[in-house]
Amino acid sequence: MPPLRRPNAKAPVGRSAIFGPRRDPLEDEARFLRSWLERPLVTGAVTPSGKMLARTMAAYVDPRLEGPVVELGPGTGPVTEALIRRGVAPERLILVEFNPDFCRLLTHRFPGVRVIQGDAYNMRASLQDVLTQPAAATISSLPLFTKPLEQRLDLLNTAHDLMRPGAPFVQFTYAVVPPIPARCEAGSYTADRSNRVWLNLPPARVWVYRRP
Repeated sequence: MPPLRRPNAKAPVGRSAIFGPRRDPLEDEARFLRSWLERPLVTGAVTPSGKMLARTMAAYVDPRLEGPVVELGPGTGPVTEALIRRGVAPERLILVEFNPDFCRLLTHRFPGVRVIQGDAYNMRASLQDVLTQPAAATISSLPLFTKPLEQRLDLLNTAHDLMRPGAPFVQFTYAVVPPIPARCEAGSYTADRSNRVWLNLPPARVWVYRRP
């Protein structure tokens, strides 16, 4: 399957008034490792997403489209930063994070971004008081393979219910198979994939799901 075409990227955004304290990659890796040791099925990864993977995920979001952008499982914020650099205004970002320590870090690191401590797999309940219009995109770093397929499909369908028509659900995976089946017999969604991001450790691929 050919790589999905991406909208033209906007000019890079500077740190000045948009970002808070600069990320320390080693410190973030230590946070992730601690979180993984405490809750391996919740955190799902022992290190944050690399810059190239984060940029690849953010590239599928068109900042010109109206509406909030929802990020599920942002962790320490590498994809959040990539979205802001892509041109998504911080006040449009709604982050749903389960780990309270990560929530405090994200609030400190990204002024203006709305951070919700909640269950991303129950995103309708987590977003019911903050999502006032259809979302322009949903970006997920959740460890989907720790959940049964039925729950993964429910998450995808719920995300599409909360988004505008044709909006992308963007998910990365380290696996060689898609986190949600690429073929849908019922025709309720379509799936495209990126090339494998070899510069990420471990290498990963991005899958993009849309409702026709």
